[in-house]
Amino acid sequence: MKYGVYGLLAVALGAFISVTPALAHHEILGKFDDKKPMTLKGTVSKIDWANPHVHIFINVPADPSVNNWAVELESPVDLQKAGWKLDSVKPGDPLTVQGIVARNGTRQIWGSSVVLTATNKKVYDIPAQRAANAPAKPTPRWPDGHPRLGPPPGETGYWGNPTAMGLVQSGANVQMDAYGLLKNISDVDKVAPFQRWARDLYELRQRNFLKDDPMFLYCKPPGGPRQFQTPYGAQFVEDADRKRVFVFIGGGNHNYRIIYTDAREQKGQLRGDADNPLYYGRAVAKWEGDTFVVDTKGFNEKFWLSNGGLPHTEQLHLIERITRPDFNTLKYEVTVDDPGAYTKMWTSSWNLKWIAGEELPIYFCQDNRP
Repeated sequence: MKYGVYGLLAVALGAFISVTPALAHHEILGKFDDKKPMTLKGTVSKIDWANPHVHIFINVPADPSVNNWAVELESPVDLQKAGWKLDSVKPGDPLTVQGIVARNGTRQIWGSSVVLTATNKKVYDIPAQRAANAPAKPTPRWPDGHPRLGPPPGETGYWGNPTAMGLVQSGANVQMDAYGLLKNISDVDKVAPFQRWARDLYELRQRNFLKDDPMFLYCKPPGGPRQFQTPYGAQFVEDADRKRVFVFIGGGNHNYRIIYTDAREQKGQLRGDADNPLYYGRAVAKWEGDTFVVDTKGFNEKFWLSNGGLPHTEQLHLIERITRPDFNTLKYEVTVDDPGAYTKMWTSSWNLKWIAGEELPIYFCQDNRP
């Protein structure tokens, strides 16, 4: 039986550390204004260690009283990967925080750096980057010669650090942030060959700072290519005995997709899922040389196809081509065919890096605070 094993926040507790937010669970700029930086100095009053983001509450002197501010940070998963523990910052500790303030004028700040003034010790770790930069070994293979999409026996790891954070048609020069938000809204028409309604809906989602993201709001699965853009990576589990491959998702809601390799029809199965449309669709696949080719139809319209909010309809048909040219690299290419939303078929591609020696991170959005 073939099998596999299930961003970053660098923070200083003591000295100033500038932090680039990792892939988060909602677009930070939807809540905070990057044009309004602020520095706060105060004393910790409370720590809220919960999904989707940890909050530190600090009392900041303000003549003639004291104001309580909420400092929003990355998720517990990211903080733990960066070396944080529940007692790294405690009530009564003096802090200096730098970040950007809330757009609605409330006393909230997105913390881009945290300084614990009682010590001068840096506390941070970037294990994913170290693993991704390890020397590349040859592609691991099964006895039948096909590449292993997961780890070799006795090892752990998963795929992360995608080189693209949104879905953009090949050849287009479009810049996005880590959440799929366009850096220049005038690039909307470059992203994909939209039909007019799909283009306008995509622009609306962008102008709303992706606030209606169903993966964040309602724990909807990241169907389609988005499963390879989630914050905490993906892993393949290859079950040769039953002719199927599982794709486990670290981010979103830690759910999974099934890809069948038994040449079945793309329709509901007896004792199975009937013919209703699905979040991950119905996927069948085969090997073409060293390329794993996945054909998927039968999607519903309740999820976002990618980071950034690309629309789709139930006519969506995806062809994914997955290759592992060396131990550390996974090449992902997808062809999008949806005559309900786009004027023609189009293709996008990116790479993922192997995060060696780690289990797939676990994030359940049901654990989010109300």
